[in-house]
Amino acid sequence: MPGVAVVTDSTSSFAPRQAERADVRVIPLQVVIDGRSRPEGEVDAAEVAAALRAGRRVSTSRPTPEVVAAAYAELAAGGCTGVVSVHLSGGISGTAQAAEVAARGASVPVRVVDSRGAAMATGFAALAAAGSARDGGDLDAVAAAASRRAAATSTWFCVDDLVHLRRGGRVSAATAVLGTALAVKPLLTVADGAIRPFERVRTSARALSRLEQLAAGAVRAGVDAGHVVDVAVHHLDNAAAAERLADALREQRPGGSVLVSELSAVLAVHVGPGTVGVVVSPAV
Repeated sequence: MPGVAVVTDSTSSFAPRQAERADVRVIPLQVVIDGRSRPEGEVDAAEVAAALRAGRRVSTSRPTPEVVAAAYAELAAGGCTGVVSVHLSGGISGTAQAAEVAARGASVPVRVVDSRGAAMATGFAALAAAGSARDGGDLDAVAAAASRRAAATSTWFCVDDLVHLRRGGRVSAATAVLGTALAVKPLLTVADGAIRPFERVRTSARALSRLEQLAAGAVRAGVDAGHVVDVAVHHLDNAAAAERLADALREQRPGGSVLVSELSAVLAVHVGPGTVGVVVSPAV
C-alpha cells in the first residue's frame, strides 16, 4: 500500500464493508462470554444482547500491543510510508495506549489519534483520515484530518438502565444509583473523552424525542456553517427506534450520509440492550 495507511479499531461500528471500501484497516477488540474470549467479527451484537439478558458473564478486552504491532508490520510490508491509527477514546478503553506502545517499535512512522469518542465518532475520524490519505496527504496532514473531524463530532445516547456502564466502570456508582432510584431514562454524551450524564427523562419516548432534537440541532448548525454533515444512528436490539430516528434526521437534509448500524459487540457489552445513540459529524 503506497502512501499513508489508516488503522482503526472495531468499536468504530462501521457499517458492513464501509471500512473495506475506504481502505481502513480494522483491529478487533475482544468479547469475553463465560470466560471464552473471541474477537469482534466472530461475535455480533445480537449474541451479546442475548447473553446479557440471560445473565451470563460478559466482558471485553483491548487488543494487545503485539496484535496492533502485527497490523502495522503488515501494512509496512505492503509498502506504506506511515500509519495513522485512530482509536476509541483513551478515557473509555486502553486501545489507544496499546497502539502507542506498538507505534514505538514500528518500522514506519505511526501517529496515534485518540478520537476522544466512540462508535462512529471514531469511524468518521478514520474516514476523514482515509480521505486525506487518498488525496496524497502526508502523515501529519492525515493525522490532522482525523483529529479535526473527531473534535467537531457530537455524540448522545440513551440506555435502558446504567447497570452495564456501571459494571464496566464507565459511569460512577452515584450516577448509576441515581438513575435507577428515579426510574428515569438516562441520556448520556461523550465529552472530554469520557461518558458523562447529559439529561434525565421519564420515558423511552421522551428520550428518543430528545435525541432527535439534539441531533437535529447539531445537523442544522453544521449545515448553516457550510459543512456537509454525516450522521450515524446506532442501536443495540432496538432497530425500529433507530430507523425512526434516522428517518427524522434525513428530513434535516444534512447533505452527507445518515447511517443506521448496530453497535459493535464490545460497545454493546457496556451499554446493554435497548440502547439508541446518534453521532453527528460535520465534514470540517
